[in-house]
Amino acid sequence: MSACQTVPTSTTGEFVSREVALNGKTYRYQVFVPASRFRSGAVPTVLFLNGSGERGSDGVKQTMAGLGPYLRQHAADFPGLVVFPQAPDDTEWTEDAGPIAFATLEAAMREFKGDPARVYLTGMSMGGYGTWELALQQPTRFAALVPICGGVTVDWTDARPGLRARTVGNAADPFAATAQRLKDVPVWIFHGGKDDVVPPSQSRRMDAALKAVGARDARYTEFPDANHNSWDATYAYAPMWDWLFAQRRGR
Repeated sequence: MSACQTVPTSTTGEFVSREVALNGKTYRYQVFVPASRFRSGAVPTVLFLNGSGERGSDGVKQTMAGLGPYLRQHAADFPGLVVFPQAPDDTEWTEDAGPIAFATLEAAMREFKGDPARVYLTGMSMGGYGTWELALQQPTRFAALVPICGGVTVDWTDARPGLRARTVGNAADPFAATAQRLKDVPVWIFHGGKDDVVPPSQSRRMDAALKAVGARDARYTEFPDANHNSWDATYAYAPMWDWLFAQRRGR
């Protein structure tokens, strides 16, 4: 983070640009800072993982699809901090980009007083895969997960072997292994029933695996007419936000 940057004090939420250094490189990211009336104490914090189309190094494009547009429409009323790391070109959240996400989250939480008991993880497509993988890496870190049109394995022809939940990659059943590791973390999965990019079978299998191990709170919503873009409907779904912000780690 650059020196002498100040915390916004506006009556509506706003995006601010930040940088984080990791392993000798500097990465740009965005933080949505809620209106000052929502910052009287520790602030609930959402970590958002972008999809493949928003990769890059400009530090802004990751806010242009998914959660970013929703926040611009609801800037005055959104009650939480949202951290937007950006996966560099040709990387996956499930591989080299994962540490960038954690580094930006930690930096933003320090600066803006994020609540460690209310940290939530969500992502779409490639970021949906990343949601599972980052949660597997740190299963006690997040109070709840909202993976959207993501998955755990790549069960179709694809030139991206890194797009998988690497932590359980050697398991006989990666879905069962993921469910066992995350059974105590509340999860609400979303997918489009007509998704022809990431098959909805990925989310259906993950939902079934979570229920098979008696997961504490596992939910699945499939939008029957949606193709790959199920993120707009997800982030516009008010019950999801009510549920998410009610979750607290250790409860």
